[in-house]
Amino acid sequence: MMRERKAVASPLAPVPLAAPVLQTCFFNPSTLATFRAFRRLYTFDPLPSYSFTAMSQGGLQRRRVGGGGGGGSTSPALSRQNSDYGASSPVAGSGSSELRNGTSGGAGSATPRGEGRIAFDPRDLDTSSEEKEYPLLTLMEEVLLMGLKDKQGYLSFWNDNISYALRGCILTELALRRRIAVVRDPNRRRFELSDRLIEVIDDRLTGEVLLDEALKLMKVSEKLSIGSWIDLMSGETWNVMKIGYQLKQVRERLAKGLVDKGVLRTEKKNFLLFDMATHPVSDASHKRQVVQRIVTLASPSTVALDLGKLYPDPAVKFRATRAVAVLLSGYAASVLENALAGLSYDAREEAFMRTDEILNEFAGWPWGSGNAVGSSGRARREASTAVGSGGSGRSSGAAAIAALVRAAKEDIGEHELQFEVVAGVFSVFGKMDSLL
Repeated sequence: MMRERKAVASPLAPVPLAAPVLQTCFFNPSTLATFRAFRRLYTFDPLPSYSFTAMSQGGLQRRRVGGGGGGGSTSPALSRQNSDYGASSPVAGSGSSELRNGTSGGAGSATPRGEGRIAFDPRDLDTSSEEKEYPLLTLMEEVLLMGLKDKQGYLSFWNDNISYALRGCILTELALRRRIAVVRDPNRRRFELSDRLIEVIDDRLTGEVLLDEALKLMKVSEKLSIGSWIDLMSGETWNVMKIGYQLKQVRERLAKGLVDKGVLRTEKKNFLLFDMATHPVSDASHKRQVVQRIVTLASPSTVALDLGKLYPDPAVKFRATRAVAVLLSGYAASVLENALAGLSYDAREEAFMRTDEILNEFAGWPWGSGNAVGSSGRARREASTAVGSGGSGRSSGAAAIAALVRAAKEDIGEHELQFEVVAGVFSVFGKMDSLL
């Protein structure tokens, strides 16, 4: 009787899951690592990690390095490959641990165990010092908040000016955050403020989506004037090559940002044939602060300027200039009357007159020269129909405006080119009736 021959496993028996690769290129650890990465993309069955040693007479030896039994050291090359693809390994060099913890060199990286690395620039996340210098709400958000109806949660359907004014607020906010400035050219004074070129002087991210998007557009584009940038971001251009510069859904994105900050909430309302998302006010304290700031500057009863009433936090930079920017932006966006609704008819008309005078002082450069490019026809019509106050009232109003101009000039310091951008935006606001 013949004895059955027992099958003896060959030491060169390949791994069943990786048979084609191991039969052809089992000497190349990098090829195996590539195969393992490819396999993980198309299967939920994890492929065990193997470490290969030198070829001996007994054949190819293998050791499992990701699971339990079996000791021994791992090949350095394969260990690095396993670390790159998130595989667990008991042996990890100092370099791989630094990459996993995000502590290596210049740019940081964060690697949760078993996931890919995420590279980032630490300077983009270092905004803690700037957060104290600026208020919670940006200029665009404050202007939008003035135009929103508290309970309904939407803007007036007949307001065509707010979209253009919001783009001007973006340039003003970037200038106040010291990101953009007018190009330093001695010949620039021959041009009007709105025709002067601007450039990016600091490309760090601000943390605000719209500001960062506009900043990236300015960084990759050629140098354009203040008025051109407001036109392009508003879509007011016939150049088909510049259509991509338009910022889309600005009002909706600003409203969602206010929802994230806890100022608004999101609701759905049915308007006959379609549903529309609305954003009623959930925290009215922020809007009350904006309205108080507007009334303080525009009300005829204000004789002495108190910066504490504009922005109570003394750490906020450029308080006088920022308050003027909110007032004039709301005036250009046709939402100022919402903030002045609590005043009487005569006081409201006088507030519009004072706002027009403030625009005339700040739409030129240097501020306070009173030689603005022009003022809006709407303000002149309101000024002609307004109820005139006495001589003492007019003198006190002029003194208050002069004090406001002095406070704004103190904000300039060594940032003249940045504030020249703000003045250029105000000059565009002064001509909006002829533009729209």
